[in-house]
Amino acid sequence: MASPTFTELPDDIQVNIFSFLNPCEISAVACTSRRFSPLPGSPSLWLAMCERRWGQFTSPALWGPNCTPRRLYRALDQWENLIGFWRRIGHGHGSGGADATCHPLLFFQWNSDCITGSLVSPCAEPGSYCVLKSPFLWLGMSQDGEMVSYRQLQEEHELEAGPGSDPVQATVSFVGPNHLVVEPNGGFRSGDEDMEVVMGIESSSPPDQATLQMYQYFANRTSPCGEKGVRRQRRRERERRKSGLVTEHFVRITHYCPTPTRPLQGLWKGICENRSLEFYLVAYDDIGGITCRRVGEPGTQFSGYSPIFWTPNADFIEPPFSKEEYKIYTSREHLRGDTFSLESRLVSRILCINSSYDLVIPDLTGAPGGNLRNVEGRVWEYDDGTFGFGFLRNDYIVDLKHVALDGQLLDSVGKSRM
Repeated sequence: MASPTFTELPDDIQVNIFSFLNPCEISAVACTSRRFSPLPGSPSLWLAMCERRWGQFTSPALWGPNCTPRRLYRALDQWENLIGFWRRIGHGHGSGGADATCHPLLFFQWNSDCITGSLVSPCAEPGSYCVLKSPFLWLGMSQDGEMVSYRQLQEEHELEAGPGSDPVQATVSFVGPNHLVVEPNGGFRSGDEDMEVVMGIESSSPPDQATLQMYQYFANRTSPCGEKGVRRQRRRERERRKSGLVTEHFVRITHYCPTPTRPLQGLWKGICENRSLEFYLVAYDDIGGITCRRVGEPGTQFSGYSPIFWTPNADFIEPPFSKEEYKIYTSREHLRGDTFSLESRLVSRILCINSSYDLVIPDLTGAPGGNLRNVEGRVWEYDDGTFGFGFLRNDYIVDLKHVALDGQLLDSVGKSRM
């Protein structure tokens, strides 16, 4: 008996096979024959493609009851680029207003029917590895099947269940692949009785002052409600400035997790000498060097660029270690929280590093008779994949832990209510 041809296979099997293709390949198949010409418009195929590509992270069938699978695919394809960590840049403030604590990081993750973005900052409790997770953005589909995004004002709401009772519709846009801009749409809150009146002006981004003045001038002259609309617009501008709603910029942290070939790479957290928690970003360069920088609050000097250690050579010292190296490690105190245990951790490799002194003050090491102990240090890689670092001038080791693993934020706690 002859094997069936592809066109003789049941429709569900054909859809399952086609779901491995991307939209361009689907269009190419549709051009091959009349039999496949309806493929680009097949809802079952687009839903299968969504399930194939994102089913392990979210539930595409739960996104928007009235959203077509084809439109859903386009939305997920665009928003997938958000997943992961972004670092705040500039002088923008959090949703709590101008006096709120600036969160240095923004973390996006998948949920069953949406994508949520949370602001992340170190916990203020001394000696704790916990990080504060404050809901910030919710991205999903409206009842009409449109892409919508909301910025949360009240941080107590859990965005995983949808936008809270006091959200602001926002525009989330990319400026290149690694620059994200979050713009509140004029400070409008859901439920405003006249939101639609002015939404046409600020549907994408706030207008500049000249455009706004021109609109107000013509609205006042041509519309019977012009003066009323102008007053509403001015009132919203005052509310927006008062609430601290500003355009905020973030840059992507492209490699926030280590790899087998780059074990130190990524975003880490460690407890400093003053018992406060800090974020550290370790990156490999194109010539084989490794740099560790502190990720600080935006708007401060050297924010996100404060160098901690650097080495031009990523070659590790393998065991067995010399007595001198053993003494350097055992003579230092480990700075860590109460939940961090080194009892089962063994040093698997050692890396020689330099401190930030020779980066910030180059003449320190170049001066005759300079003390190399001021700049020389070590990275001790543990067998569980984490590591610690310290300098010869100090008597302690900063032990680092993962901030996130497998797309999930670790040791996160919600921000307590005031």
